[in-house]
Amino acid sequence: MNIEQKMDKAIVVFENKLNNIRAGRANPAMLNGINVPYYGTPTPIQSLANITVPEARQLMIKPFDRGVLKDMERAINEANIGITPTNNGEIIILTIPELTEDRRKEYVKDAREVAEEARVALRNIRQEENNAIKKEEYPEDEEKKLLNEVQEVINKYNKIVDEKLKEKETELMTV
Repeated sequence: MNIEQKMDKAIVVFENKLNNIRAGRANPAMLNGINVPYYGTPTPIQSLANITVPEARQLMIKPFDRGVLKDMERAINEANIGITPTNNGEIIILTIPELTEDRRKEYVKDAREVAEEARVALRNIRQEENNAIKKEEYPEDEEKKLLNEVQEVINKYNKIVDEKLKEKETELMTV
């Protein structure tokens, strides 16, 4: 696997973690990772229901099988996403509360931590690649050229991380 593929994977993981940081707007991705016991098997909530966004701060979950409604509600409560579900017997409605300034700053801090994790992952990939280059025992000028190419790639990916972080911070701080 080449270095760019590894770094692309690190960026995808970074983006997924950023998407899980909510910005006061309803987003079906907020429910990623919530599993509902369905016939004894933990099943992702997205596999058991249609999830729609009727309003900017509201998620509507309509299960394909109404019998799983109570289990869904319990799973959402246990997931501790900071939202209390409302169950009307047919659908579950999640109303996302307006974020306070302090909460927004907390989310920005979380986003920065996720970005730092991504940068560390990229640095680790660079280190592995540099070690592989040094192990090959290239002529000195060839080795320097390859190490510079690796550095250029990491700079490009660090720039992507910075841009995505800036977008997320803007999104979080916009009222």
